[in-house]
Amino acid sequence: MTTDAISGRGAGPWAAIAAFAALLLALAVAAFVFAPPARSQGDPAARYTGVASCAGSTCHGRMEGDGSVVRQDELMKWQEPSTPGGAHSRAWAVLGNNRSQFIARNLGIGDPAKAQMCLGCHSTAGTARAVPAEDGVGCESCHGPAGGWLASHYAGVGTNANPDAEMRGKHLANLSAGLKKLEDPVVRAGVCVDCHFGSASDGQFVTHRIMAAGHPRIAFELDLFSSLQAHHQEDADYGWRKFGAAGARTDHVQMWAVGQATAIERSLALFQSRRGTEGMFPEFYFLDCHSCHRRIFDQAKPVRTGVDNPGRQIPEGMPPYNDENLIMLAAAARLAAPALADQLAARTAAFHKAMATDRASAVAAAAQLSQTVAALKSAFAARSFSGTDAFAMVDAISAKAIGDRFTDYSGSQQAVMGVDTLLNAMVSSGRVTVGAAAGIRGDIDRAYAAVKDPNAYKPAEFQASLGSAVRAIRALR
Repeated sequence: MTTDAISGRGAGPWAAIAAFAALLLALAVAAFVFAPPARSQGDPAARYTGVASCAGSTCHGRMEGDGSVVRQDELMKWQEPSTPGGAHSRAWAVLGNNRSQFIARNLGIGDPAKAQMCLGCHSTAGTARAVPAEDGVGCESCHGPAGGWLASHYAGVGTNANPDAEMRGKHLANLSAGLKKLEDPVVRAGVCVDCHFGSASDGQFVTHRIMAAGHPRIAFELDLFSSLQAHHQEDADYGWRKFGAAGARTDHVQMWAVGQATAIERSLALFQSRRGTEGMFPEFYFLDCHSCHRRIFDQAKPVRTGVDNPGRQIPEGMPPYNDENLIMLAAAARLAAPALADQLAARTAAFHKAMATDRASAVAAAAQLSQTVAALKSAFAARSFSGTDAFAMVDAISAKAIGDRFTDYSGSQQAVMGVDTLLNAMVSSGRVTVGAAAGIRGDIDRAYAAVKDPNAYKPAEFQASLGSAVRAIRALR
């Protein structure tokens, strides 16, 4: 029932972005509390048991993925030293490398392997949990503290005449005991975004100051990052356990759309909080990096380095809010929730305009925009997407109204990750064969190459590369 195939993505097509995403994965992840009420650390159900509790050969510690229900080599995949799939296990170890030491010296925080500023995301132990810090981002960072559900999870399936129903029942019971429902895109996005985008918790917000010290820029795309970390196989057993139906699978288009909404929802929430300022300045984390980080020329006939963006009606020279996820959200809204699309456009424009007024106006506009984003996230979560929808979403991303907004590196990076995710969804749904998808990987590669180096980003060249990939995908419709 299990196979060695873990991800539907090709190995070569997105190598440039996979390397970037792998670095982000190595540098961040954290926990998010699922539906059960918050528990104190004294509650046995809130107890973290550590990676070792999952590592037995009868559990997830086998050397080969030959288990009868699940692979059972998940720990080995988690520990893989050279692939993105092992990034979480390396998260604490990277704090000892030269780059981390350089960042720590710049920040004056001492040993990064002991600094809460780093441990909040680089280790499950980062919030004073009784597990070894050197485990890095362990199983429970994503699946939740196992104290309440480990025994039931380990017990396995008995001899019930309907084992599929029994597996489903056990899974639901484990969810009630604190296991996180990661098959739900809203829950999964909440788990990942705390570190891969930021949270209000101590040690889970990569400020502009931290990035200036040398930390990578933060970016987030839920479905891509999920694929890089997929240690399981979505077979019939998985469908029964997670969704209650044989053959049920992750909806990759839904996962992508919910991830985009969650990222901007979190960004706007942090912007409205005390995190929105840094001393007398705004917190520059929220602004588009490359609107300021451009070469400066002093010459008689200056060359304009910026490009007009129709989505940002702001004065010349005003640094814009980083709207990379808003651009993708605008594309998704036109397909999945057209009634909210116009409201999103209007409130996005109002927010950008308010950013040029004062903080009070910007915070008020952010609150209005957040309401629309939350409504869109709910609409995406309640809607299933088909392979046909994936084609329509590619069209939406490449439409002129959206494509004209790819004037900056970050938004363009999101666009190519989105198109790659949607192509993968077409393959997963059976709308496109693996061979046909492989035939257009060269176009995807060229689009990735256009965003490989943020310092060499050229909007016109990127739009041409993405257009070529989109035309190749359309030909498969």
